[in-house]
Amino acid sequence: MKYWRETLAVAQRILIELLRRRRSLVFWSIFPISVLILNGFILAERAKLSMAEAFENAAPSTLVGAALFFSCLGGSVATVVAEREQQTLKRLFISPLSGTSYFLGIFVAHSCIGIGQTLLVYTVAAFWGAGFKGSLLLGGLIILLSIVSYVGVGFILGTQLARRTEDVNALVAAFGVPLLMLGGAFLPASLFPKTLLDIAKLNPIYHMNEALLGVSAGGDGLTKIASHFWFLAGFAVLMVGGGWLSYRRMLRVERRL
Repeated sequence: MKYWRETLAVAQRILIELLRRRRSLVFWSIFPISVLILNGFILAERAKLSMAEAFENAAPSTLVGAALFFSCLGGSVATVVAEREQQTLKRLFISPLSGTSYFLGIFVAHSCIGIGQTLLVYTVAAFWGAGFKGSLLLGGLIILLSIVSYVGVGFILGTQLARRTEDVNALVAAFGVPLLMLGGAFLPASLFPKTLLDIAKLNPIYHMNEALLGVSAGGDGLTKIASHFWFLAGFAVLMVGGGWLSYRRMLRVERRL
């Protein structure tokens, strides 16, 4: 119970700070909506799909490539870096709050943000007649694994490579934008040449996109997307472990400073 209460307290503090920065909250809403609308209209025109079909195909890619990537990965990097700059970690050492609760609290906070953006993207897509054709449980699990993966990567980047707030944008752009392109977030993977497609299969964003697209737009079950799902599940476990180890290493460094 102690860890649970502390985790919720940390998550609540982060979410309250976000709500106070209403400008950031508005931008985090505008960005995925604008990307979704652009992708939907482009697919409808170029692929000769109905508006409902176009938005059914655009929603999964927009969610994992635009919404979750920048809020969960970029947001967790920014949170970790800001906490270091504001000396929050220094105060943690003299408080009864455990490091484990702090780590889990950041996970919970960004998971809430990711769930909110999921509801936003699919609500806007539903306005044009799009639906979720597959299992909601399987789709939700894919989204949760994507959030966990992004936050884990964010912890690794934020604790090991970023030292100042100014580093965040450059770090996310350098690592993220090429992976998003290669993952099919902005250009359908079906258009990739074979060599590029073989490389894309090593990219977790590609597996997030293909798994969610198959379930959401194609109504696929676990058997049909098994390779994508298990790759994503394994990656999520590795990133949680890597994020935790990176976080512990950061705490040891901060104690010596």
